[in-house]
Amino acid sequence: MKIGDLALATSTPTETIRFYEREQLLAPAARTESNYRIYGDEHAAQLTFIRHCRSLDMTLDEIRVLLLFRESPQENCSGVNEVLDEHIGHVAQRIRELRALEKQLIRLRDQCSDANAAGDCGILKGLAAGVTPRASAPKGRKHVHGAH
Repeated sequence: MKIGDLALATSTPTETIRFYEREQLLAPAARTESNYRIYGDEHAAQLTFIRHCRSLDMTLDEIRVLLLFRESPQENCSGVNEVLDEHIGHVAQRIRELRALEKQLIRLRDQCSDANAAGDCGILKGLAAGVTPRASAPKGRKHVHGAH
C-alpha cells in the first residue's frame, strides 16, 4: 500500500508516518521504480503499536526500546517492565506537578472574585508580580512532557 493507504488504514497523518520513518521508529518502506513508498501489513501493525505507545504519552526513546524487545521475542521481558515502571514514575510525577499547578491556578483565581476593571484585576496583577510561579521540573528529569 502507498503512504496514503497506510494513513487511512491507521488513521495517521502522512506527515506523522514520515516523521516516524525519519526517527527510525517505523521500518523503512520499499520503494517503487517511481520512488513511491510501498508499505505492508507489518508497517500498519508497527505504526499501530507506535501510536498506542504515544497515546500512553511514551517518549520516542521509550518506544524505541519497546520496539527492540518486540523485534526480539525470545528476549527476557524484564527490560520492558523497567521501561514501564520508569514511565509510570514519570506519569506519577507529572500528576503531582499538575496538582500543584491546579492549586496555583486556584490561588490565582481567588485573587479576583468580582468583575472589576482590567486595571484592578487581581489575576492580572498576580501574574505580573509572579505571585504564583509554576513549579519547576525536578533536576535530572529525563522525561519531558510535550517534547515528543
